[in-house]
Amino acid sequence: MSSSYLPLTPAVTDINADGTLFSPLYDDVYHSPSGALGQAEHVFLQGNGLPERWRGRDGFTVCETGFGLGLNFLALWNAWRNDPQRPAALHMVSMEAHPFTRANLVAQLARYAPAPLAELAQALSAQWPALLPGLHRLEFENGAVTLTLGFGDAQGLARRLNARVDAFFLDGFAPERNPRMWATPLLRDLAKLAAPGATVATWVCTGELRHALQGAGFDVACAPGYGGKGHMTVGTVRTPGCAAAALRATVRHAVVVGAGLAGAGMAQSLAGRGWRVTVLDAGRALGAPAHGGHVAAALTPVIARDDNARARLSRAGSQRAEARWLGLAHGAAPRVCGTVQVERDAGKSAALAGTLETLAFPSDWVRMVDRDEASALAGLPLARGGVFFAQGMLVQPNRLIDALLQTPGVTVVPAKAARLEPVGQGWRVLDEQGLEIEHAETVILANAFGAQGVLADSGLLDPLPRIAQMHALAGEVTLVPAASLAGGPRCIVGGEGYLLPDVGAGCVVGSTYMHGATQTQVSAEGQRVTLDKAAGLLSGHFPDFDALVPGTLPGWAGWRAVLPGRLPAVGELPHAKGVWLAVGYASRGLSWSALMGDEIAARLTGEPGLLESDLAQLVSPR
Repeated sequence: MSSSYLPLTPAVTDINADGTLFSPLYDDVYHSPSGALGQAEHVFLQGNGLPERWRGRDGFTVCETGFGLGLNFLALWNAWRNDPQRPAALHMVSMEAHPFTRANLVAQLARYAPAPLAELAQALSAQWPALLPGLHRLEFENGAVTLTLGFGDAQGLARRLNARVDAFFLDGFAPERNPRMWATPLLRDLAKLAAPGATVATWVCTGELRHALQGAGFDVACAPGYGGKGHMTVGTVRTPGCAAAALRATVRHAVVVGAGLAGAGMAQSLAGRGWRVTVLDAGRALGAPAHGGHVAAALTPVIARDDNARARLSRAGSQRAEARWLGLAHGAAPRVCGTVQVERDAGKSAALAGTLETLAFPSDWVRMVDRDEASALAGLPLARGGVFFAQGMLVQPNRLIDALLQTPGVTVVPAKAARLEPVGQGWRVLDEQGLEIEHAETVILANAFGAQGVLADSGLLDPLPRIAQMHALAGEVTLVPAASLAGGPRCIVGGEGYLLPDVGAGCVVGSTYMHGATQTQVSAEGQRVTLDKAAGLLSGHFPDFDALVPGTLPGWAGWRAVLPGRLPAVGELPHAKGVWLAVGYASRGLSWSALMGDEIAARLTGEPGLLESDLAQLVSPR
């Protein structure tokens, strides 16, 4: 197991004699007894020259070291709302080692959020994420205000943030109670995120902290404090950090090559930020739209004892898909029905239980289930127990893609891109006859295995050895009558294969992996494999299911684009500015679609990244 993994410890709170929220763990209060709103406005807003400094700006980013109850965020949001000269976008990145449970957050905000913040506190509580380590993106005001919550130790998280910060709120328990929050290594990591002119403010004013801030790259001074504290500390960065500047396109137009899950996710994310998006759909040009006939699929995160990159990405992707897609029209929106992931080996229960104990994830997000409980959840007798993911989602890919491509600002063009050609500050997208289909400063190749050929024919593949190893893997799923399985399962059942709830047309069972295939097709052999996999998940006798004849059932077949390591390649090409990749999603297209769409859109618009830097580097094109 990786020694770097540390499970989250939720906040434990009490009320002290003054009626102030108190942490027994740190023996300190969460905010000034003189008032949280007053402290936030005096120390953190005025201390950073706000709201004056954000006026006339397109966007403004704040980084906070201790989220607590979120009262500083709520005060910042409230100031933004009340300022007619506010920036178009406001972003906060905040870290918290001991996040509140939703129930505790709701209760404490009801008590401590002053009346001007009450409405905003309710909106924050409504979006509060599960207590899972990593980054969580919350959006308010139709995306104009974003909150990127980092659950975990600030010293570990700060060095993995992707943000260009205009103001720092240094908040947390007192240095003598929690010295790690004020240590020089953390302050240096924060300084690396500083934009030109970035400011810092904190209620702490000790010589030791001022010296540490000076050493980290800030020029600091004392200022009048708040609530009986004589002084506080304010400052300005001496030298901007190394965080990338916002990629400001002169024309907010992108060409997305590919109209499957990757391309549709890109289109929704960019169009939602006001971009004009042209999607080139080679399948539609041939009368076969991507995932046409693919009536159902599952979106379930994975877990690993060391919480490795694949597990972290799948968890983030699942949460992002839920946030982006649940508001879609009926049929296109996923159905949160949960997933029973059946053990592949009945003898591995102890190891699985050990993994969950090590991870210490909330039991309402994932928990062990024995065979009886698993069967009760599924509504069918299952072969073994396993784990239950409460947020497992049933998705209809064909309807989902259609809905994403109907986002206002998206235009779909039936055409197949063959190669790219630089022109001015952008790129021309050419067809097989060398005719221009479209041109733009930003082109995103999201056409799975087809991207490899486009890059090769454009002279861009040689510096990308991992992309050169991408291969296409065929697979198929089978649609069985729900009546053959007593109406089908109530939730997703996964394991060695999967069995999905009825979507009205029947239950999908899957899937096959056909190495070396030259075409995709529904076949008798493929249906035999999928039916056998589904049968292996069940116990009991289903005569109508057993009587199904492979080769006589409807189904769907398609390609997966697979890269070494089975992680996607997402990011801008270092040798071709303006060309981006979003490929290699393999069998995790639903997991990566919304997350990677928002990650690329965030980089293009100067928002804080949704991926921690180690994950972003791991999936960068190479």
